[in-house]
Amino acid sequence: QVQLVESGGGLAQAGGSLRLSCAASGRTLSIYIVGWFRQAPGKEREFVARISSSGVSTSYADSVKGRFTISRNNARNAVYLQMNSLNPEDTAVYYCAAGQNWGSNDYWGQGTQVTVSS
Repeated sequence: QVQLVESGGGLAQAGGSLRLSCAASGRTLSIYIVGWFRQAPGKEREFVARISSSGVSTSYADSVKGRFTISRNNARNAVYLQMNSLNPEDTAVYYCAAGQNWGSNDYWGQGTQVTVSS
């Protein structure tokens, strides 16, 4: 089993940037496909981005394409989400999730709050 912990959330102004980290323990993260998801108040959790175990393949939600970048450092057992050009609609709790198949999310972190002020 793998345990995931997100960090890097906080308060940002519109147009600003934040970098989220997803750190793994208990098992190497390198064998997992990892995704970022977010949930805004009163809304369902939604997909943000996903990266293959090797880091070669990525996928993004249309709402963040061109602004967010997912990456990973398997030597550090971590996955990152660089968020640029933030807007208030990006305000949400952000979660990372790991799975062994594209689209499966077997393990979840506890989430980190991102708040973007206008």
